[in-house]
Amino acid sequence: MARIKGAMMTRKRRKKILKLAKGYWGAKSTHFKMANQAVMKSLKYAYVGRKQKKRNFRQLWITRISAACKMNDINYSRFMNGLKKAGIDINRKMLSELAIHDMTAFASLVAAAKAAL
Repeated sequence: MARIKGAMMTRKRRKKILKLAKGYWGAKSTHFKMANQAVMKSLKYAYVGRKQKKRNFRQLWITRISAACKMNDINYSRFMNGLKKAGIDINRKMLSELAIHDMTAFASLVAAAKAAL
């Protein structure tokens, strides 16, 4: 029985990596070994970045809510505690949007939170 050579799959695998490395500087875009290392590292950074993006946005929303709370004479932690006690279940993203675009609605939420405390 004739042996099976893996040239086609090897070439396919290498072309896939080199396609991902397109646009990299110098030999990292043309030499497979260097391209493979660069692609592996960039995929790792992309994975971590997707997690950090969620953290950064939550931090931004909390900062916006906190700034709006200070304008209404309450701090962030007391406001969130008051909302929880009042039974108002609204996420931080929506609260930050209200704080930016609809201050009257946010002020009514602050009043409800103060009443619950």
